[in-house]
Amino acid sequence: MKAFFIDRYGKNSGARIGERPDPELRDNDVLVQVHAAGLNPLDSKIRDGEFKLILPYRLPLVLGHEAAGVVVRVGPKVTRFKPGDEVYARPDKNRIGTFAELISMNETDVAIKPRDLSMEEAASIPLVGLTAWQALVEKANLKKGQKVLIHAGSGGVGTFAIQLAKHIGATVATTTSTANVDLVRRLGADVVIDYKTQDFEKILSGYDVVLNSLGKDTLEKSLRVLKPGGKLISISGPPDPDFARELGANWFLRTVMRLLSYGIRKKAKRHGVRYSFLFMRAQGDQLREITTLIDSGAIRPVVDRIFPFALTGEALTYVDTGRAKGKVVVKMR
Repeated sequence: MKAFFIDRYGKNSGARIGERPDPELRDNDVLVQVHAAGLNPLDSKIRDGEFKLILPYRLPLVLGHEAAGVVVRVGPKVTRFKPGDEVYARPDKNRIGTFAELISMNETDVAIKPRDLSMEEAASIPLVGLTAWQALVEKANLKKGQKVLIHAGSGGVGTFAIQLAKHIGATVATTTSTANVDLVRRLGADVVIDYKTQDFEKILSGYDVVLNSLGKDTLEKSLRVLKPGGKLISISGPPDPDFARELGANWFLRTVMRLLSYGIRKKAKRHGVRYSFLFMRAQGDQLREITTLIDSGAIRPVVDRIFPFALTGEALTYVDTGRAKGKVVVKMR
């Protein structure tokens, strides 16, 4: 099969399209012919080797964390899917590789594609949808009437999280650039902070939840907009001891993660709030919940650009600029 892969880690890793073996089909797997795949900053971080201690992949490595396509074969123990089903998924962290003509995934990580979405639109959803769901619904237990600040509202996670939080009934504030103020307002943001001209820390207070995807300065300033008992959830790090336990990390990694997050955890405790790191996981049941929201019209995908598979490298470069509004997708077929 054709795939976009790396032979070594690094920004100049020589990521390229070439031939790779077809994936193995295990007993509980579905083999999916990929029609479209979503791109994320996580793809660049994996390429650059930022997660090689936490996720020791075997090289060569096919990149890609979300896809939409058609089931072509199923393992003998599969009960949920059959050949011909149109599906979408974020594969398990140990089985990534959606930038390819085929991918094999455990059926528990897969869901039927939302009925009215194109393959390209569907491929833009799984990673950001599950990230927003696991942050706001699972970790934050966000409730109607609460207040949530979602940083980088025009990005992939931000565009989805704003809509999900509004569906729940929360008051939503977000940060974005001047050019994207109208976009985040259309998605439902109640309070929009233009970070080029305004300081969110001086405007917001008494928030229940902050979802952070930005750097250290923003992370620490976010503590000060939360009310006592509030929750600061970060998808950009630093990883914390709870994540180390979820990962089943060894003593060395547990120690490293404890030290990396010590400063922000200490400051959070001083403010009477809780800090946690989220590295989202594959979850087909949650994806089915998301499908219901999309089918009902409560949430719609936001796709910035669609690249042909032959230009996957250029698509990843565009994602790396940080200027995409919503998601970037590659079309395989």
